[in-house]
Amino acid sequence: MSALLALTADFGREMRVGTLEITVALIAVAVLAARPRVRTVAEIGPITPMQVELHVLDRSSDRTYAMRPPFVIGRDRSADVVVRDAEVSRRHLRFESREGVVYVEDLKTTNGSFLNGRRLTEAIEVRQGDELDVGTTRVVVAGVRPG
Repeated sequence: MSALLALTADFGREMRVGTLEITVALIAVAVLAARPRVRTVAEIGPITPMQVELHVLDRSSDRTYAMRPPFVIGRDRSADVVVRDAEVSRRHLRFESREGVVYVEDLKTTNGSFLNGRRLTEAIEVRQGDELDVGTTRVVVAGVRPG
């Protein structure tokens, strides 16, 4: 009988380890699958002229901008697109373009920036229809084209 109990205890320990390994593997797969389309700025190359059309929606207004990267969005008057939102940093987002692709990057802000609901952790490609949340302000990418 004691041999049967020992065998049962060993089986239970092995099952827990196996279950833990499977759980860790599933979490790793889920994290990798959830990553948005990412091509870092370092992977790209020389700057290509691009035109970006933005709709900036904040509490008091709805403005449209047509800009050529590189440009900065922020609360400071020196920013290329000034946002009147106390939760936005003085220099919050930077748009750049390389080889016909436009990228947006959070400038290490306190409150962060979100692209389509996901926090920006590195420079990432933006496309028409993407939505950026900075503070309580929403920036909609209305168009990205050569120009």
